[in-house]
Amino acid sequence: MLSRCLITSSLSFLFLLLESHPLKILSSWTCACASLFRSRHPSPSHSPVQPPRLSSLKEKMSPAPEPGNAEESQGGAPSLLDLPELALEYILEKLPPEGLLSMSGVCTALRDRCRSDYFWDKHMKRKWDRVIGPSAYKVWQLCLSPRRDNGDSNQGKQKGLLRLFSLVWPCSWAGERINIGQDQTCSLPYDSSVMSWYIALETGRFWFPAQVYNRENGHAGFLLSCYDAELSYDFRTDTFRARYPPHGRRAMALETGVTWERLRSPQVDTSPHDLHLSDCLKDLCPGDHVEIQWRRNKEFPYGWWYGVVGHLESCNRNESYCRCSSSGAVVLEFNQYSAGSPWSRTTIDRRNHREEGNEVDGFYGGIRKLRTDDEISAWKRLWPTELLE
Repeated sequence: MLSRCLITSSLSFLFLLLESHPLKILSSWTCACASLFRSRHPSPSHSPVQPPRLSSLKEKMSPAPEPGNAEESQGGAPSLLDLPELALEYILEKLPPEGLLSMSGVCTALRDRCRSDYFWDKHMKRKWDRVIGPSAYKVWQLCLSPRRDNGDSNQGKQKGLLRLFSLVWPCSWAGERINIGQDQTCSLPYDSSVMSWYIALETGRFWFPAQVYNRENGHAGFLLSCYDAELSYDFRTDTFRARYPPHGRRAMALETGVTWERLRSPQVDTSPHDLHLSDCLKDLCPGDHVEIQWRRNKEFPYGWWYGVVGHLESCNRNESYCRCSSSGAVVLEFNQYSAGSPWSRTTIDRRNHREEGNEVDGFYGGIRKLRTDDEISAWKRLWPTELLE
């Protein structure tokens, strides 16, 4: 009973310390573990302690002696693994991604813990959840499938991970840099862990499908639109590179410096070259916010353009007498364009809507109704300072 009370009191005190000074406490534990590791692998030099760098990560990831043996050699020096399971888990949850990876190089037991999907899932959701969708995950699985088909052993996967860590992980965001100018989307061996996927995203080695608002640095012809692209992250600038597929006779366009607020995951599972089958036409009424597919001609892929449902010309806009929602025609207004612009207003068939338009004004495709304030506000933040012609 006394020992149980002591353990409970110790845990309560530890949690209180972590809540009040989490970074300081975690840093102390990390340094202690790093010191323990260095004592087992002494360096020939006596230089001051430095943060772990990429050049040494491969060595740290190799199997290390069991913690118990290290403690005996150190005369019973304290170890992180001496903590109760709940306390150790709490500490690892507080570590940032680079801290988890550094901690995984301390010993075999911590390596297995720190690679757990349980910890990396939280980091994935916190940073990447808004821009990574099911389509990106499918592409990632396709990158892994050749490795699975070849029947690689676990040992081969571990060697692949060691190579990946030693080449690309930005320890403390100030380690060695990789050459991300080369497209090596699937050239490096990966495993199926969440940690491996996080690293591939963080280092820019994995190009994933997403959508970009106001493509090509706010080109006037694309304002208030959202186009499909392949994205690659640049951790040095915290921005993205975007590759847009060829449009008609235009070559593939590459844009750099794309910020997070201009990105989103694809909202529907429809190819940009296919017509989206609208499921909201019966519900549309004046004032609704929508996105509609539009393309310049049949050779172009669709982009999504923001608009609102308007009133018919025959309607007096009195809510008590408005019958626009029961009409077979739906008016769409694009108020970012001036009243005289051919793209400021169009009408579609509510009951039998297919692609409508011509080579002069472009072609309108499927419609999505925006149902959340977040979706609407994302468009409004991008509103141009002046009306477009």
